Amino acid sequence: MRIRAAVLRASPVSKPYGQTRPLSIETVELAPPQAGEVLIKIAAAGLCHSDLSVINGDRPRQLPMVLGHEASGVVVEPGPGVTDLAPGDHVVMSFVPTCGTCPSCLDGRAQMCGPGQAANGAGTLLGGGRRLTCDDGTDAYHLCGISGFGEYAVISRRSIIKIDPEMSLVDAALFGCAVMTGVGAIVNTCGVRPGQSVAVVGLGGVGLSAVMGAVAAGAEQIVALDLSPAKLDIARSLGATDTFLANDPDVVDAVKAATKGGVDHAVEMAGSAPAFELAYKITRRGGTTATGGLANPNARVSLPPVHLVAEERTIKGSYMGSCVPPRDIPRFMALYQRGKLPVNRLLSSTGPLDEINEGFDRLDRGEVVRHVIVY
Repeated sequence: MRIRAAVLRASPVSKPYGQTRPLSIETVELAPPQAGEVLIKIAAAGLCHSDLSVINGDRPRQLPMVLGHEASGVVVEPGPGVTDLAPGDHVVMSFVPTCGTCPSCLDGRAQMCGPGQAANGAGTLLGGGRRLTCDDGTDAYHLCGISGFGEYAVISRRSIIKIDPEMSLVDAALFGCAVMTGVGAIVNTCGVRPGQSVAVVGLGGVGLSAVMGAVAAGAEQIVALDLSPAKLDIARSLGATDTFLANDPDVVDAVKAATKGGVDHAVEMAGSAPAFELAYKITRRGGTTATGGLANPNARVSLPPVHLVAEERTIKGSYMGSCVPPRDIPRFMALYQRGKLPVNRLLSSTGPLDEINEGFDRLDRGEVVRHVIVY
């Protein structure tokens, strides 16, 4: 079938994207679903810094590629062998397909699925195939097995989570990345307990989701840090107890004073080495510093190893919020439906596919938390 999709053909691309147009809206051919795959009509797809990092060259990927990894939609046609989904089912996609049989999946660490990450690295679906062909005859690659910046997508069943049809599909899209990654970092990676203190460095969609997760987990003190005063205001409205500008030269001393020596858990969600170093510095003795931000692969941090021993520090990476998507996305959605995770507060704006480049300009300038393409 013929669909309209946003295709990235070169990277890095200079700004502003509204002028350079890195994503061209093209008509491409989408092949039917093969065994274990599903044809999805995309309903909504969020613009995320992970997509932006492919455009700006921080995360090199095979090109041409249809971006978009945070998406919701409706099942159109299950492929051969898919018997547990039917046309009309509402679904959310996970940006790491999980095979269910590799050592990581069997250990309950679906986010580390070997075949899933290999497929993502190759720009293919879990089974190794590609289903997108450009008008010039070249096959296009899939971002994270989803490619949600298109009207329809063929996606592995192992990337799809069925959801409550009463759930807003626009809000639901945010659970595929921002909410899963941010809330998961709090409850899964860090295991925050009621009464503990948490700091979140970087208040994009993922960071603000982490703030909401800390509130839901019962953290007593929640410290939010960012370069944007507007985002600090949002964090406070979501339950942050203390907010600080991350570029204040005295911010480390200020946070330590406010938290009596530092926080139990500091989570970095900005995707930068200085932000991670800040998170480490405001972590108390015996505490945990986690990072869920995807920094440039060439970025490096400098930390005194003696702290790890003398202060029994823990450093953790958090990919996809350490989530098992079929387990955690329904749990997080249930919290949302009970008013415990106000995910709709992350939604800054919506717009059509044709305005996607301007949307990435707004994301890059920090003017939006989440801008969502609505089909």
